[in-house]
Amino acid sequence: MSTYVDVVVCGAHMSGLPLNHQLTDLGAILVARTVTAPEYRLFRIDAFNPPRPGLLRVAEGGSAIEVEVWRLPVAAYGPFVAGVPGPLGFGAVRLSNGSVEQGFLCEHVATVDALDISALGGWRAYLQHNSCDSRSGSTP
Repeated sequence: MSTYVDVVVCGAHMSGLPLNHQLTDLGAILVARTVTAPEYRLFRIDAFNPPRPGLLRVAEGGSAIEVEVWRLPVAAYGPFVAGVPGPLGFGAVRLSNGSVEQGFLCEHVATVDALDISALGGWRAYLQHNSCDSRSGSTP
């Protein structure tokens, strides 16, 4: 039995972002920066502070989305996942290399009126884009 589980994160839990400490406090280590298979859409979910994205697997029209893979001690996995607020959740996320790991996903209902930011390729790119837009006075 493995003593760790790899966890895919796509937003506020990524390196240097506001919730990353929730992983590092549990002893997680970064093992990869990669992208998903091109079968996902990424949405800005407005129900959270700090803001978070929602990753949704789609049947068509998907994009490859920037993610990080963190290796979490298996004993910490349950408590970590139990703290994830809906409409976010955990499930199988397919990466560009074909591997499938546990990671953050989002319920479809949360994306109905949400801003689709998939074209930017990831949450960091969205944050950068949003920062540039706010300095110029425009909106995303």
